[in-house]
Amino acid sequence: MRTYKDINDFGGCPYPVVTVGTFDGLHIGHQKIIGRMREMAREHGGETVLITFDPHPRQVLNNNKGELRFISTQKRKFELLDHFGIDHMIVIPFTLEFSKTPSEVFVKDYIVDRIGAKKLIVGYDHHFGKNREGSYSQLRGLGEKHGFDVEEIAAQFVKDQAVSSTKIRKALAEGNVTLANRMLGYEYSITGVVANGNKLGRTIGFKTANIDVEDHFKLIAAGGVYACRVEIDGQLYNGMGNIGNRPTVGSDKVITEVHIFDFDRDIYGKEVTLFFIDRIRDERKFADLNELKQQLLVDEQRVRELLKID
Repeated sequence: MRTYKDINDFGGCPYPVVTVGTFDGLHIGHQKIIGRMREMAREHGGETVLITFDPHPRQVLNNNKGELRFISTQKRKFELLDHFGIDHMIVIPFTLEFSKTPSEVFVKDYIVDRIGAKKLIVGYDHHFGKNREGSYSQLRGLGEKHGFDVEEIAAQFVKDQAVSSTKIRKALAEGNVTLANRMLGYEYSITGVVANGNKLGRTIGFKTANIDVEDHFKLIAAGGVYACRVEIDGQLYNGMGNIGNRPTVGSDKVITEVHIFDFDRDIYGKEVTLFFIDRIRDERKFADLNELKQQLLVDEQRVRELLKID
């Protein structure tokens, strides 16, 4: 995938099949759009072009920026777009001034004049331009005017719910990673660097790696104990993750940590990724470390059963 941080660097391509959006999470609805783009590009000997924005528009327009959280970091989103087969990604700097661009002007200046779109593929709930005034019906009219075709992709459903980034964020905030994973089409994950902790876990036989998540806007799932897989240096391991403030030991900071099964390497300073499979239980306060240890033994057995580990 070729990436352009300045649209003026895009030198054109054969029969551009285009989409526009923020694509938080790259869920199964987004994947359906990309799949259709690739199909149309193959049919016409063309290439796919995806326009997205940095920072996310909500980071510029939302008054409560401290509460904003996203399923994907920008880095992860770009990795997924490459994985799903986009040919060209154009990242438009999103500013307050840019947000005032009328939808018709955006289409003419960017999609028509600078990209030369032949086909525009959008999701069922797509809106764009100043105050999100642009709609599918408007796009069809603009397509007729400027000579490009427009296609709308229908909603994708999981458990009778139309999939959206908003619903996935809600599921994660409730700790329902199984629903979130079905809507995403892959496992929700957290990536960070292993940092020094207080090393209490090793005193009860449950050494943990504390994960320092650098991106402040990354959405962390609800507190609790999770069945996880852990990627380290390209290798996958099984483990038991915990998100929370560890009330038994009196911490007030929310921490993401993981106990990796049958593993004893020093990984301080390494970047690791936790893939969340299922939530086992809420975080609880125990009377002492021994009571915590007994519960963790039960948790580990449950996780091993879920992950089908002997």
